[in-house]
Amino acid sequence: MQNSLHVLVLGASTNPERYSNKAIKLLKDKGHQIFAIGNKQDQFEDIIIHQDQIIFDNIHTITLYLSAKNQVAFYDYIIALKPQRVIFNPGTENPELYKLLAENSISFEKSCTLVLLSTNQF
Repeated sequence: MQNSLHVLVLGASTNPERYSNKAIKLLKDKGHQIFAIGNKQDQFEDIIIHQDQIIFDNIHTITLYLSAKNQVAFYDYIIALKPQRVIFNPGTENPELYKLLAENSISFEKSCTLVLLSTNQF
């Protein structure tokens, strides 16, 4: 397991019932540097949730919490960030985006960020 990766949570929420919120907490607990984009500008603990597609530097992993139809507006953005991998959490599966990522040499996995973190496979 690597330490302190730059991770973008796409579809972030301040609602503690949402899986993206649980992921932010667990990523933070594991020592990763978290960046977050959600449908409204907000803040969760010390993490700013941005609404705009900001180009963050050195993003290693993007973890998706957006439905396939809501991912479309982020295709170019995801490619532009050049992450090493994209995690498709349950309910975010998207064959169209898989193809784009493969064409741009970006690895992806259909998995659950919470499970990966909990089992030290992140």
